[in-house]
Amino acid sequence: MSERKPYPSDLSEARWALIGPTLTAWRKARLDRRPTGQPAKVELRDVFNAILYVNRTGIPWKYLPHDFPNHGTVYSYYAAWRDEGILAQLNYDLTGLARVKEGSKPEPTASVIDTQSVKTSHNVPLTSQGMDAAKKIVGRKRGILTDTIGLILAVTVTAASLSENAVGLRLLDQAKKTYPTISKSWVDTGFKNAVVEHGANLGIDVEVVNRKSGVRGFHVVKRRWVVERSLGWIMMHRRLARDYETLTSSSEAMIHIASIDNLAKRITDETTPTWRGTY
Repeated sequence: MSERKPYPSDLSEARWALIGPTLTAWRKARLDRRPTGQPAKVELRDVFNAILYVNRTGIPWKYLPHDFPNHGTVYSYYAAWRDEGILAQLNYDLTGLARVKEGSKPEPTASVIDTQSVKTSHNVPLTSQGMDAAKKIVGRKRGILTDTIGLILAVTVTAASLSENAVGLRLLDQAKKTYPTISKSWVDTGFKNAVVEHGANLGIDVEVVNRKSGVRGFHVVKRRWVVERSLGWIMMHRRLARDYETLTSSSEAMIHIASIDNLAKRITDETTPTWRGTY
């Protein structure tokens, strides 16, 4: 890491130790394929810190502070990690470690599904936006599937007009492929028979959890509160307060980055005040 005053979003030594080996192995494999084999000129830790800065503060790429690597360089690494599945892999690896730390097995058996519709910025293509008629939001819909702790196992981003059922099918397919051990999932009443039947075909018992009858306003609903809390966690990362991404794959990547940030802190028992100023 280059010498500079650290930002609150920077990785500590302990958190970098969790993330660094995957990124280093990725770059070594890429360098081995280069005809010249010349080493890269930027520190991977600086690049990832810059990505975390964008994710946490919500700024555009070109507004990155000048003590980070050039914003074009940072974005090129981000795009490569997004497209080659490195961010998803990091999320998978850290999820296993976080589950073990909580006293669970690395591979989950139960899950919870929910969606969130968010407004989009002016640069988002109209073809990837839509109207969520129920929530009266024009934008995109995020679907996440978590374990019973609230750790994100699957992510999909679509136009907000896509039905809960269609999002649920995508999440179940993605989760079962990544975590074959999943055999149970809880959903809210927005998910209908199609999700239940598709889950059964995959070997997943999908249970629809209803709100308590006769109770008005907010109240804690069995299992569903876990995934709703996870949506709250990622919204603390300002890049996710609105969907700014041109590509839905970038929207998904930004959720993975927020999850990686939270997982690394969870595994190392760190919050910003405990490691700030340790460099």
